[in-house]
Amino acid sequence: MIHSLTLSDVLAEHARSRPQVTAVVDGSVRLTYPELDHRVTLLASALAGQGVRGGDRVLWLGQNSHAVLELLLACSRLGAVCCPANWRQSEDELRFVLTDLTPTVVVWEPSDVTTALHAGAEAGIWVRAGEEYERLLADGSSQEFAQVADTEPALALYTAAFAGRPSAALLSSAALLAHATSLLVVRQMEPGFTFLNNGPLFHVGTMMFCLATLQIGGTNVFTPAFDAEEVCRLIDAERVTQAFLFGSMIDAVTKANAGGKYDLSSLRFVSHSAEWDSMITVDGSPWCRSKMGGYGQTEVGGMLTFLGLAEGGAGFAGRPSPLVQVRLLAPDGSEVATGETGEICARGKTLFSGYFARPDLNAGKSAYGWHHTGDLGRREPDGTITFIGPKLRMIKSGVENIYPAEVERALKSHPAVADAAVIGVPDPTWHQSVKAVVALKPDATATEDGLIEHVKTVLASYKKPRHVAFVAEIPKRGFTPDYDALDAAHGGGNYPGD
Repeated sequence: MIHSLTLSDVLAEHARSRPQVTAVVDGSVRLTYPELDHRVTLLASALAGQGVRGGDRVLWLGQNSHAVLELLLACSRLGAVCCPANWRQSEDELRFVLTDLTPTVVVWEPSDVTTALHAGAEAGIWVRAGEEYERLLADGSSQEFAQVADTEPALALYTAAFAGRPSAALLSSAALLAHATSLLVVRQMEPGFTFLNNGPLFHVGTMMFCLATLQIGGTNVFTPAFDAEEVCRLIDAERVTQAFLFGSMIDAVTKANAGGKYDLSSLRFVSHSAEWDSMITVDGSPWCRSKMGGYGQTEVGGMLTFLGLAEGGAGFAGRPSPLVQVRLLAPDGSEVATGETGEICARGKTLFSGYFARPDLNAGKSAYGWHHTGDLGRREPDGTITFIGPKLRMIKSGVENIYPAEVERALKSHPAVADAAVIGVPDPTWHQSVKAVVALKPDATATEDGLIEHVKTVLASYKKPRHVAFVAEIPKRGFTPDYDALDAAHGGGNYPGD
């Protein structure tokens, strides 16, 4: 396997070539690359001792932690698959993940939801994060492992709940490192790059920078979740180069650092406001000059196109990564003409390996030899790409994708609801918020607050409706809601691509 390079191989090389570089910072934990490599070896050995074999799944149920990176690297060493789950999900959603993914080992942080899941667990080995995790790691031994092909899946991220339930996209070491290579070129990352993992590691937007930082031999700093004051402190203390930040988060950090309590000048980031720009170093890389623009999804490793590769271009999604091909295809698989709308389809080094246990979905998604993204786009005369919007409806609230089908499923599980449809309405802070349109059963009663609370018991809180409108019936096109009519009647709009 002289042409193979896994995430684990990258770590092992850094342990040799960067023996004094800090790889990980997480609270009181500080690990050099040799120390991280040793821990990953012990962890891989311990997981193998618990029965983890090639292709098996290891699930993380918790917030951000250096343990997520260790588990991913250990799985890469074994040929297993690491899945950091969305800890913000409801008990019902996470129970689905457990049933769907059938993990051999679950590493979990205690919360009301995970404690209930642990108490009712019927399968798998559960290891509590912290002392129990450290004891597991200590049970491992220093040993050699058989070489794993870099085409084997190493990471699973749940995504795309268009049908009401999400699917786990499988990403190989080869795909993840190819994407990291493209990202570190566009971002112009250099040795010494320090990334603050304050965004969720179950989100490809955080994970892609974590892995690019690993690939360049930089430092990954971890904090459990976004907290503006703590982000300021860590940027100052660790001389952070980049963090997972977007509009409202930047505003919160700016407010937390009013008066210049912290030195944020190490942060080389996007220009945002006069006050923000005076605190940081405005970065001149193509990634930051283009406001981190482009088009992407989990299934392509993160970014498929970069606006930074097409500054001044006509298409606001930019040009494709150097390691992929993009075509705009008609339903019959033919390429549409320049200026015409087609489905954004791709193939290349960064593409995922398919969804776990979804053979029918995988067959459809790879029709005609291309990955079908489910999104529409247009090739402009200068060759750049414009993103039009999802083929199927999606709501974008902050950085989160919310699929109407899963919210509708939750609403319909209420005993008073006969039918429901979900639309996105413009929101000044979050771009869009969720609005439910509900038809009740004859003689049944329900309140707006009651339905919102019901959805919160089934789904992650950020997916709940902010507003509920009650109607006699849901307008339909065939068997599906007439979303255009619902938007017109109830103020829908601001969808991705609008």
